[in-house]
Amino acid sequence: MAPILNLSIGHWAGFCAFVLGALALDLGLFHRKSREVHAREALVWTLVWAGCAFLFGTVVAPRTIQGWDPSTSALFLTGYLVELCLSMDNVLVIALIFTYFGVPQRWQHRVLFWGILGALVLRGGMIWLGSELIQRFHWTLYIFGAFLLITGAKMLLIQEDEKPPDLSKNPVVRLLRHCLPVSTRFDQEHFTTRSNGRWMITPLAVVLLVVETTDVVFALDSIPAIFGITQEPFLVFTSNIFAILGLRSLYFVLASAMGYFRYLKKGLALVLVFIGAKMLAEQFLLKLLGDQLKYVSLAVVMSLILLSILASVLSNPHHRQGGKGSAA
Repeated sequence: MAPILNLSIGHWAGFCAFVLGALALDLGLFHRKSREVHAREALVWTLVWAGCAFLFGTVVAPRTIQGWDPSTSALFLTGYLVELCLSMDNVLVIALIFTYFGVPQRWQHRVLFWGILGALVLRGGMIWLGSELIQRFHWTLYIFGAFLLITGAKMLLIQEDEKPPDLSKNPVVRLLRHCLPVSTRFDQEHFTTRSNGRWMITPLAVVLLVVETTDVVFALDSIPAIFGITQEPFLVFTSNIFAILGLRSLYFVLASAMGYFRYLKKGLALVLVFIGAKMLAEQFLLKLLGDQLKYVSLAVVMSLILLSILASVLSNPHHRQGGKGSAA
């Protein structure tokens, strides 16, 4: 049986205060002026956020009504790992959006900051709605499971079109251009500008709204996936938020190297298939494995992701050439 966390309003308020404080520190101190974020700096921040998530999962999350429960760590870390890896797919789409609109790199962090702040609110609402549905209608879990199983199977079987999407046909872009005055040029890092005596939104604001709606689409996969690991709202929310907080720095680390991880998407598809199948067969698996199911899930998820990364590295042409050269 899933552990019941010993939570109060103070726990939720404390976590939200931590998140808002970290974001305020980020924008108010480290990125007060728009500038280009280099890969080394982004890697350091990625490790910092991953370290914060690990500390939270191993120190804070295990405290339950019954006392110290390490199985809660397994649930949190599995959820965090799944959400973080699923967000890597989001990185590629964000890179395509920035390239299409020609967003200079020094302004990209600002878009990601406000985009992720909006994603925190939107995902928080979606998690609350999902939690309410599961508590009132437990069979919703089976719908989520079937959805993840079908989504993962489609990702495995359907060959993707390598041609980048035409964002001029994106419904959000078309709606904004139809309903609001949109300027034809950027005004530094501003989302609004004044031209010919009237206020207009800049292309940077269009980019922000496209990024926000794209995240909602990705959340339709990631939130059912986390509910397949645990239905405890606090664990679902915190693992999701830590993954989103690390997405900004992760973007600057991986945006130019996503093509290197050619099999990662297949690995994530297998993760979705596994979680979907687990949700559909959870009653049987609980009878078979009991509390060990949490640790088995963590091991399977980690193995699938690591194997997909390893396959990507070994199949990379530079790796093969390097191996031949060293052997010679």
